[in-house]
Amino acid sequence: MSAAENKKLVQQIFDQLAKGNARPFVDSMADDFKWTIAGSTQWSRTYEGKRAVIKELFGELQARLTPPIITAAHNFIADEDCVAVEARGSNTTKDGRSYNNHYCFVFRLAGGKLRQVTEYMDTHLAITALGNPTS
Repeated sequence: MSAAENKKLVQQIFDQLAKGNARPFVDSMADDFKWTIAGSTQWSRTYEGKRAVIKELFGELQARLTPPIITAAHNFIADEDCVAVEARGSNTTKDGRSYNNHYCFVFRLAGGKLRQVTEYMDTHLAITALGNPTS
């Protein structure tokens, strides 16, 4: 796929994430999808495979955040098989605290599927609002 096609796919995914619908994101992940959270906290690690992302990362977030989980993008930059996305969350923890993190996601795509993402965020805010992950 071209850079423009990759950008369009990621824009469509984030259009739905802004509405709290993660289904297109999940459906677009390759089975061997990798999600890396940059940093040096307990949230910072690589989740290997679509199943691990859904169970371990998404499971942790669903346990801590009041649905729907919202992530709205405001900038997309595409180059060949990479799409960078600037986004902001608009969420509340189950104990009532705001969790409105800022993100930069760098996606790598192949064959119309998300192959990997590196997420850059305020990890201090994640620890403060969400605590440490259990997995």
